[in-house]
Amino acid sequence: MKYLTLALAKGRTAEQAIKLLANAGIHFETFTSTSRKLIFHDDRTEIKMIYVKAVDVPTYVETGAADIGIVGKDNIQESGANVYDMMDLKFGSCQFVVAGVDKNKYTDAQRITVATKYPQIATDHFHKQGRQIDTIKLNGSVELAPLIGMADVIVDIMETGTTLKENGLEVFETAEHISTRLIVNKASFATKSERVHNLLNQIQNALG
Repeated sequence: MKYLTLALAKGRTAEQAIKLLANAGIHFETFTSTSRKLIFHDDRTEIKMIYVKAVDVPTYVETGAADIGIVGKDNIQESGANVYDMMDLKFGSCQFVVAGVDKNKYTDAQRITVATKYPQIATDHFHKQGRQIDTIKLNGSVELAPLIGMADVIVDIMETGTTLKENGLEVFETAEHISTRLIVNKASFATKSERVHNLLNQIQNALG
């Protein structure tokens, strides 16, 4: 039987995902989160795991390089990948928030400038509100942008709020709640239906 390929996101949720897979009976014995190895096998269940950057997981799944992916909803939405979002895995929960230093200015402005690592998600959020925005794509330290007048607000992931608070930023609104999701390639869902559904059932049972 040909292996099913699972793309697993590197980062903060990887160990939780591996634990969930183990509870579902899928074991990658040689895996460690610090390993430089990129491919792992469970020969018993015939599942191959590729260990890749989170931002790339939707692309691996959309193109069929992987049948299944485990990754945060933030990366799925930002990529716009044409995949099936099948299951909320109930970990890695956090929020997309809009934050800044001057809420009155934010509320009253006809057009705002938004700094973010996630321009597509920010655009979608403000489009739903009918607000006009200009986006500035940053790759890190987005909290700095409102402090130096580069942007009116930021749209970013918030886990505890500590970083925002330490930099004097206030949360104006929550844009979206996000968590780790299981996604499936559309062709694999059709052509490997039985194996994909069996795996989904195993993981669903492990979630309880």
